[in-house]
Amino acid sequence: MSTESTNLFGALFEAPPARQVVPVLVPLPAPGPYSYAVPEGMHVEPGSIIQVPLGPRQVIGVVWDSQPDDKLDPKKLRPITQVFDCPPLSADMRRFIEWVAGYTLSPPGLVARMAIRAPAALEPEPMIEGIRYMGGQPERMTPARARVLDLVGEEDISWTRAGLAHAAGVSTSVIDGLTQRGLFETVFMPPPPVVARPDPDYAAARIEGPQTEAAAEIVALVRKGGFSSSLIDGVTGSGKTEVYFEAIAETLRQGRQVLILLPEIALTSSFLERFQDRFGAKPGEWHSDLSPRTRERVWRGIVTGAVQVVAGARSALFLPFENLGLIVVDEEHDPAYKQEDRVFYNARDMAVVRARIGDFPIVLVSATPSVESKVNAQAGRYHLLHLPTRFGDAAMPDLHLIDMRRHAPQRGGFLSPVLLRAIGKTIEHGHQSLLFLNRRGYAPLTLCRVCGHRFQCPQCSSWLVEHRFRNQIQCHQCGYHEPTPEACPECGTLDHLVACGPGVERIAEEVEKHFPEARTIVMSSDLLGGVKRLRLELDAIARGDADIVIGTQLVAKGHNFPLMTLVGIIDADLGLANGDPRAAERTFQLLSQVTGRAGRTGLKSHGLLQTYQPQHPVMQAIVSGDPSAFYEREITEREKAILPPFGRLASVIVSAEGRADAELHARGLRAAAPQVSGISVLGPAEAPLALVRGRHRFRLLVHGRRNSDMQGFLQVMMEKGPKIRGSVHVQIDVDPQSFL
Repeated sequence: MSTESTNLFGALFEAPPARQVVPVLVPLPAPGPYSYAVPEGMHVEPGSIIQVPLGPRQVIGVVWDSQPDDKLDPKKLRPITQVFDCPPLSADMRRFIEWVAGYTLSPPGLVARMAIRAPAALEPEPMIEGIRYMGGQPERMTPARARVLDLVGEEDISWTRAGLAHAAGVSTSVIDGLTQRGLFETVFMPPPPVVARPDPDYAAARIEGPQTEAAAEIVALVRKGGFSSSLIDGVTGSGKTEVYFEAIAETLRQGRQVLILLPEIALTSSFLERFQDRFGAKPGEWHSDLSPRTRERVWRGIVTGAVQVVAGARSALFLPFENLGLIVVDEEHDPAYKQEDRVFYNARDMAVVRARIGDFPIVLVSATPSVESKVNAQAGRYHLLHLPTRFGDAAMPDLHLIDMRRHAPQRGGFLSPVLLRAIGKTIEHGHQSLLFLNRRGYAPLTLCRVCGHRFQCPQCSSWLVEHRFRNQIQCHQCGYHEPTPEACPECGTLDHLVACGPGVERIAEEVEKHFPEARTIVMSSDLLGGVKRLRLELDAIARGDADIVIGTQLVAKGHNFPLMTLVGIIDADLGLANGDPRAAERTFQLLSQVTGRAGRTGLKSHGLLQTYQPQHPVMQAIVSGDPSAFYEREITEREKAILPPFGRLASVIVSAEGRADAELHARGLRAAAPQVSGISVLGPAEAPLALVRGRHRFRLLVHGRRNSDMQGFLQVMMEKGPKIRGSVHVQIDVDPQSFL
């Protein structure tokens, strides 16, 4: 046989090339990636976003970095069905997902799911139809047609019909008439960007004195490049936002993207306006109140680099930025940064990790920093920038305590005579008052005066809260509600149900009795109208269209009300009455933030705190105007008790439909806990909220020293503990913020 024949014979019977096998992370609570085959001619790489079959359905997945299982027969593996036309997740982003999964002990697929949660955005947006001027003149020229042709001129620019008509001040029928006469041709063009590109030099910075020095330091860190973590610690109204705007401007000049995390992005329209005033365009928004279509467009703009700045809630931390160069965490102390669903994480802490992995700066901002951030700044881990005075030398409000034991309210009321007199004087001067009570609804408890029956949620161990504006009683844990009854369901007595304690609706009722002519606004997250109504009310308050504002913690976050000169705290002791080790810190932060709403424009202002514990260290720290004493005491107490940041905590919540099942599983986990020096387990015990949504809950609290291997300890306890069966569910919360 000739050599040529031999080569031909070998080519005919040559074995086909082996199928490529890749690991794919799917958005499910699986412990790791699954293996899939890559069809011939398809190209994938680590980070590629793909579609794969999983059981009878198709799901989105990400090609991962780990090695596929070499024991599997590639011929038996199911193939990838589609590769989406979008950039792959970067190596830094994949590393960040792995880190979060390992730290929180969460399935990596659920963490990756937060990065690819806009499936419709994985393919490019379709082109839109437009028109382009071809030249020439119509046979009959009208003033409207002349305006259109003068506008388009000789430039080769594409327009949408509606856009050209609007710019020329004519109707679309004029554009259609010119198109029919051959003066315009139909073209297809990319859709307009979801937000305009911000200009770092659009407006001059509004900074002075200490703000200028702080801005220069933060800009120098951005120019230097690499990872750095800074804490801007400044009193309310000190210009913290304007300072970090300069860091954003420098990052934009470098051509990189910026992420701004805010605790309540859906409610802070004033921040978006300030950003637009400084940079000439609003940032892209990312939060749960956006429409699905807008979320998809923003996600696509982020991953392609078209959206340069994003202001978002905590989930924005997992957006796959094309070239992220700066993270800002505003109000870094806020509990809203803690996610307590599926993947339990603190966005503030994870943001620091993402900046370190990506090797770029992060800026934390607060008027009342968390104890953890204070300790990090004292230890030199954070670069501290302190702004001790308000912008323009505006004075801080004069703060005073009202001892409710000496200045009790009228029978059936909750407002001290001292506070009522101050409200009256404020109205006389044409200024605004803010009354703060961090309790939604009308009353936290309703009971029968005849038999003592209390209205409790049938699914939770919590009382039903009366909402008189909606004529409902509601559970604030699971959302259960029913119409407010007229008679006691236990004894049947009519007209003997009594509301116990105040909510914001009840305070509004009392205010109306004392000041019937005053314009009053109640602000609470559960009022009808949602985010749109809240934004309209915030704008109305800023314009001075209200005399008295009554609100929950919604009013504590960064709002600027020019005419607000009086802040009254209705129940300043409220946050201290629980076993939360962060209770004092949270109360101090919240009350300091609320009283900081007064006098921000330089008007003389006052803050009055109604309290039954005027000697409590938190109350004394707030009215003294010297927070350093509070922080020093709190840090000392934490260090003695080896509590965060000097120790570590993890909460393990076991829930089940039956109480005995939950308790038995929790005790089994406790028995399986390894004996490790420096780590101890407390419990199990019934959680303070022992029943939520019909599920019984038991809690174990794991306490360790700062350098202890908390994750390794928890993994061993879960592996050696009883197998999860039936309705039992286990949640692990590393670094818990809630102890309910």
